[in-house]
Amino acid sequence: MKEKITIVTHNVRFHSDDVFAVAALKLLLKDKEISIIRTRDEEWFKKGDYVVDVGGIYDSENNRFDHHQIGGAGERDNGISYAGFGLVWEKFGRQICNSDEISSRIDKKLVQCIDAGDNGIDIFKPIFQGVREYTIGNITNLYLPNWKEVNKDIDEEFLKAVEWAQTILEREIEIMRYWIEAEKIIDEHYKKAKDKRLIVFNDEENNFNRMTIVNKLLQYSEPIYAVVYVASAKDWQLVAVNKDSNTYESRKPLPKSWQGLRDKELADVTGVLDAIFCHRNGFMCITKSRDGAVKLGELALDS
Repeated sequence: MKEKITIVTHNVRFHSDDVFAVAALKLLLKDKEISIIRTRDEEWFKKGDYVVDVGGIYDSENNRFDHHQIGGAGERDNGISYAGFGLVWEKFGRQICNSDEISSRIDKKLVQCIDAGDNGIDIFKPIFQGVREYTIGNITNLYLPNWKEVNKDIDEEFLKAVEWAQTILEREIEIMRYWIEAEKIIDEHYKKAKDKRLIVFNDEENNFNRMTIVNKLLQYSEPIYAVVYVASAKDWQLVAVNKDSNTYESRKPLPKSWQGLRDKELADVTGVLDAIFCHRNGFMCITKSRDGAVKLGELALDS
């Protein structure tokens, strides 16, 4: 018989904080029989095995993870205060991920964003008037019954949101494990490259994606301007490296004369016969061969 565990959180309106905190605990306790109680009844705060985002107490040793009390529950070195999700992740993230590194990366990528939002801390500034980031909080809010959905059970919707959040966490953990493995391969290619401005990968790395490669290459001190890797079973891709991780702007865009061209027009301009396409913003070219992509990369560097 499975051990029975009770997770207690607040009732009524839910947010990403309590949704993801409960989702994380469900991953931690996946071999247990879990009961989730949404309430503000103080008797449950006393007898629940885990009490999250409610209760007015932060006591990690006794699995009490609230941050609404006077003084809060502490903050990270960067100033982002802990919310319920962050408190749960701080204690159990490594155990859930079976890795300190993965846990730390997910904290930076996901947990801190949710904690900041729950604590009213702005971490993004809109550039365009009236246009804002579509956040994880926007998606969580889709599960909340709206004013016309009076027949929906909010507790049932909370459980749906938790199931979704579990999927997100499981996928993030899986992807982060892949990223770390991929970064080691990227590092090997970087060290072997004679010309550090252009890093070329092999066809066996056909599951890499552009942002995995570029984000790793941005960590090196030597300026890397372009990368070649397999785009699909048939095609290769030349990508201009971003200036930094916060912008799509390239350090050295592909030549203006290539941008927007396809097939014969691109081949005529570049002299690379298997060139297929150059993006009109100059950050990417597609060819039919590795040699073709490398040649385009060399031409771009010399332009």
